[in-house]
Amino acid sequence: MRMGLSSQTKGNTIPYRQGRDARPPEGVDRQPPGHWAADLMLFSTYGQAALVLHERHSRRLLALRLPEGKSAEPIALAIGQVLGGLPEAARRTIAFDNGAEFARHFRRHDLGIATYFCDTHAPGQKGGGENGIGRLRRVLPRRTDLAALPEELLAQWVRAYNNTPRKGLNYRTPAEVFIRVGLRLEGECTESRTVMP
Repeated sequence: MRMGLSSQTKGNTIPYRQGRDARPPEGVDRQPPGHWAADLMLFSTYGQAALVLHERHSRRLLALRLPEGKSAEPIALAIGQVLGGLPEAARRTIAFDNGAEFARHFRRHDLGIATYFCDTHAPGQKGGGENGIGRLRRVLPRRTDLAALPEELLAQWVRAYNNTPRKGLNYRTPAEVFIRVGLRLEGECTESRTVMP
């Protein structure tokens, strides 16, 4: 009997894949900072996607438009460009789902970022990122034409998300917590509190 890719789970086709159970305990809970989850936010127009990165300690969310859709190499490059500007303590681990778009995850080992994958069909294992995407969907529904969306408007909505106080953070904002633990993105300034729609 011939065995093809259909007989394998998607996760087994990703090179150098480590399961979530191999992630250190501090990467599974929310302490200390520097543990991330990555996901794609897809849109109705074919090839339109945004990369969403969620830092588990602060609940900080980063989102950037992907000009080449779901291709694995540009996604690995984008992750490196965003997280590479942070101190090493701020980029310890990152968790992915088992989509082929994250198959080049190992390219980020050069930054000292350990990469792990959730169990198949278990999006709740990176629930903070899923929650962040759900909140962004309020202003960016699937039918949005991402190509027509001004870059500043996307940045404004991400800032609103990061500057909305959270009960789980003792009513501090993700941006406040992120900066309080000594983390800062290049060119970042402190924003005032807002409330996301």
